[in-house]
Amino acid sequence: MWKSPSSSSSSYPLNISFFIINLFLLVLIINQHVVVVIVSSQPLYTNSRWIVNSKGQRVKLACVNWVSHMDVMLAEGLNHQPVDAISKSIINMGFNCVRLTWPLYLFTNDSLSSITVRQSFKNLGLFSSIIGLQANNPSIVDLSVLDAYKAVVASLAKNNVMIILDNHISKPGWCCSRFDGNGFFGDEYFDPHLWIQGLTKVATTFKATTNVVGMSLRNELRGPLQNVDDWYRYMQKGAEAVHAANSDVLIILSGLSFDKDLSFLHQRPVNLTFSGKLVFEIHRYGFTDGDTWSADNANQACGEVLNDMLSRGAFVLEQGYPLFVSEFGADQRGTNVNDNRYFNCFLGLAAELDFDWALWTLVGSYYLRDGIVGLNEYYGILDWNWFDIRNSSFLQRISVIRTPFQGPGYAETRPHKVIFHPMTGLCVQRTSLLQPLELGPCSEAEAWSYAPTKALIVLGTYFCLQADNKLGQPAKLSMICSDDGSKWDIISDSKMHLSSKLQDATSVCLDVDPNNVIVTQTCKCLSTNDTTCDPGSQWFKIIDSTRATKTTKSFLQIKPIIHFLARNFFGSYI
Repeated sequence: MWKSPSSSSSSYPLNISFFIINLFLLVLIINQHVVVVIVSSQPLYTNSRWIVNSKGQRVKLACVNWVSHMDVMLAEGLNHQPVDAISKSIINMGFNCVRLTWPLYLFTNDSLSSITVRQSFKNLGLFSSIIGLQANNPSIVDLSVLDAYKAVVASLAKNNVMIILDNHISKPGWCCSRFDGNGFFGDEYFDPHLWIQGLTKVATTFKATTNVVGMSLRNELRGPLQNVDDWYRYMQKGAEAVHAANSDVLIILSGLSFDKDLSFLHQRPVNLTFSGKLVFEIHRYGFTDGDTWSADNANQACGEVLNDMLSRGAFVLEQGYPLFVSEFGADQRGTNVNDNRYFNCFLGLAAELDFDWALWTLVGSYYLRDGIVGLNEYYGILDWNWFDIRNSSFLQRISVIRTPFQGPGYAETRPHKVIFHPMTGLCVQRTSLLQPLELGPCSEAEAWSYAPTKALIVLGTYFCLQADNKLGQPAKLSMICSDDGSKWDIISDSKMHLSSKLQDATSVCLDVDPNNVIVTQTCKCLSTNDTTCDPGSQWFKIIDSTRATKTTKSFLQIKPIIHFLARNFFGSYI
């Protein structure tokens, strides 16, 4: 939210200050309007690594997964809340998109797709859920399960939610394991010819629904039959079939090994007859790497996992394709050490690479999962009753990656850096000339340059970030930018510690105190033998951005003061 200028800018005449304030408000209104235009302007295309609309402006997919591939073949949660209420809540929580899953047999097996929602629940003994469905969604309970799926899509579209239709599995049920018969082409429940028929039917069915902006052809390919040659053979056929049926949608291709591995694309590109529609997707959770995050040194774990993600997936950005991280997430209770450390690392990468994404999951509870009725989903954004937000601070943290840092249509100011703190989801900012640096919303982040000398310089000024001469003291701004205390090395395996030196040559790292003030402290968790230490407070990412922030504009107000200080108080702390 925009704040009034600090009193330190009062040297300006009042009428000029009012002009600047109104200019800021106008820019904010224009920016909000642009976001609305981008979200509602379909179809979508690709322009190198970016997803764009028909005007060439970037559209960043900030999605949440809504499960609809389970045994009942109905989008979860409709026994707790009306479908429109859920659709509205998705927008209200800040997402612009849903990755809506579907089982192949819903569109290829007439005997399954024609049964009513009521009968599907009766068949599984879910009588209490039927009561909830009748109360909350009376218009859906007696539809066929196929028509109910269409009704959910219609509700999302009506509420201006973009939709990615994800073929999650063939036989309805929980996913995934190596031996569930749904993993790869030729498995018991995965006939590639039937799969192409299903993709074609889905693409055709929703061709007129412009909010269906993409189709993910298959979730988490896996199992003993997986191989690269069949991946190319069938994924290319599937892509061509979808494009022939609906040329408007983005075509999203997943990798091998539970969607961790696209490394085969290094040597062999996908060969399609069309262009401007291809997106690749990968998945990553804390549990993807077992208990690495809690059992090993967190810096080492972060470095190893990020290197793996870059070499086996995120490299497609450099090849000129968008990357859609279509599943990631964490235990919303905040007590899972493995997930907490993973997510601090992952969020830094998500901000740095500025990729498109879909969080797992919207689901607060399931009708039936693993034989348990009403199973609580602790990775769910909504709580068990699908009404309350499970962890509002988590939503605040991910808000920073909902909007683009850069891309077509977002060249609002010259390229610069922002300093992002993943553990809080905030960025380094300067609230006034007289106050220390602190964390705040990234929309109000300080704009920096990172010089070859490793100095972090406030953009458009003479001032650089400098370590104080005492541990635990606020980092300061100074115009002495050539000494060791003004050089900031990116260190540790995680590449997220910013380290400098005090006058006595003691190495220190940027840290955050309990009041969110930026301080310097002894660097922690650098030893690979230290597995219990959590470096999260000292993890920062230097992010490329072309977005205008409050502070990039406010230099219009403080530049005369900066020049005055430069002339009269060279080297003083501000």
